[in-house]
This record gives sequence, C-alpha cells and structure tokens, in this order.
Amino acid sequence: GEILGITGLLGAGKTELANTLMGVYKISKGKILLNGKPIKITSPVDAIENGIGLVPEDRKKLGLITEHSLRQNISLCNLNLVIHNSFINKKKEDSLINRMIKSLSIKTTGLNQLVKNLSGGNQQKVVLAKWLARECKVLILDEPTRGVDVGAKEEIYEIIEDLKKRGVGIMVASSECPGGIK
Repeated sequence: GEILGITGLLGAGKTELANTLMGVYKISKGKILLNGKPIKITSPVDAIENGIGLVPEDRKKLGLITEHSLRQNISLCNLNLVIHNSFINKKKEDSLINRMIKSLSIKTTGLNQLVKNLSGGNQQKVVLAKWLARECKVLILDEPTRGVDVGAKEEIYEIIEDLKKRGVGIMVASSECPGGIK
C-alpha cells in the first residue's frame, strides 16, 4: 500500500534497477524482501510467482505485441485465468477483458482491436491491465507516463493511487517528477 518513487535522468540506472527486481538481471549484492521475508529472484518467472509485475519503459518493444488484439495481449499473460480443460474459455476470457477495459477506462472499438491502433495512453493501460488481472502484490512501473497525453497521465496517476489504496506495493521509476502521485 505504498508508493516508492525512483527518479533521475535517463541513463541513471532506474530501468536497470527495475529489471533487476524483476529478475532480468542478476543481483550482485543485497537481497530482496517481500513482506519482510527474503525472496530469491533469478528470473522473471520467479518474480511473477512472487506476485511482482513490471510495466516496462518501452511498452511497444517490451510490453505489448502491437500486431495482436487487446484481447490477445491481456489473455496471453493470464492464460491461467481463462483456460479450462486445456482450452480458452471464451466466456471467462471476455469477462476478464471487459473487466479490465471497464476498470481502466480503455478507449477501444472492442476486444479485438489491434493494440497498434490504440493511443499511447490506451496502449499503456493495456500493459497495466495484463498485470492488474494477475492481482500483483508489487507493481514496478518504469516511465509509466512516457509518450502519453496529459489526460492519460492523470488517469495513470489515478490508477496508481487506487492500487495503493488496495494494498499493492508500487515502485515508480521516472525521469519526470510527477505532481499527480501522493
């Protein structure tokens, strides 16, 4: 239920810290504690299994499959929530995707709209939706408002504030010093 802000100029190591906490890079010193207990993260799978998610700095290269639909992007990361007897349950999938669209106010023509055709702010919300559907305990946001308009920035700040109220631990790494996060 807290927000930790990491700020600095581009190239100062914010992204490297975020990726290290997510298991992309090996930890050379120190340890990671979750709820006061040490956890071992040697890969992104370890981080995910411990309830940690990462919204990467470059959403188009690392956070989305832009040639795929909103449905596919969100479902792909949450197959455990939509599969029944080795098949995707369309009813569960539709329910999950519609819940994410509604809760994040994603402006889309529908579940099958290609992500590349969404605005930058709505693309960023799709990346957030993938992790919010997983109900992460800790969410690392690397440059969460880069490349989005002022209205989308405000919406993203509101989402961050709501996550904090729901008890999610949040780390925001940004070269901006946002006034919208309390």
